[in-house]
Amino acid sequence: MSGRVEGRTIVVTGAASGIGAAIARGVAAEGGNAVLADLDEAAAERVAAGIREQGGQALAVRVDVTDRAGVRAGVDAAVERFGRLDAWFNNAGMNSPMPFLDVTEQNFEAIMRVNAIGVLIGTQEAARRFIEQGGGGKVVNTASIAGRTGFPSFAPYSASKAAVISLTQAAARDLAPHGITVNAFAPGVVATPLWKRLDADLAAMGAADAGFDSMAADILLGRPAQPEDIVPTALFLASSDSDYVTGQVMAIEGGMILV
Repeated sequence: MSGRVEGRTIVVTGAASGIGAAIARGVAAEGGNAVLADLDEAAAERVAAGIREQGGQALAVRVDVTDRAGVRAGVDAAVERFGRLDAWFNNAGMNSPMPFLDVTEQNFEAIMRVNAIGVLIGTQEAARRFIEQGGGGKVVNTASIAGRTGFPSFAPYSASKAAVISLTQAAARDLAPHGITVNAFAPGVVATPLWKRLDADLAAMGAADAGFDSMAADILLGRPAQPEDIVPTALFLASSDSDYVTGQVMAIEGGMILV
């Protein structure tokens, strides 16, 4: 039985760890060609090597999602290695918490540049390649429940993820005539290396009650997500199963926000 993404070439940004690494492993496990794009190419290569050891197809490339030329080079590398591009995950992201009244322009701009402008660039460059190939293709964005409800210690992050939701909708409308679907998923609290850093930052600023354990306590299903909990929905959005789905944001948060 073939996997849902059998033979498809799928780029995942921010794939060196966390959700991105899990998606890349899921792509390869279901027969896809996983391209792991990350600023930390060495870490991405370690994940890719593990995939290849399990018999999967994987390529690691260095990509800065805020640099258009670098993103375009990542697209070219994927196509050179595997022949075409079928799906692009705008997954790379960052957060740097600050109390709302202390948020600086520099903090806001740095987060928006990666989380929002990076999604814009990635979507544009992937779509251009899809159109060059004759149309069709899928863009999948990593949004967040923080894009639906603002958190006081994560204001720039919340704003950036709201931007991801709006970019998803705008791109879906624009690219539909080319047969390109654009969707997003919105995780809640996911056990990743990012949260370990966030907890340390929150504790240092006296906001430990906004940390991982506190937020996870509100999840109806009784536990935080693991990166692997995200993979089934991510693969659905990258497969032909979702061909009649576009402009949507699918929550994967265990019943935490209910919006």
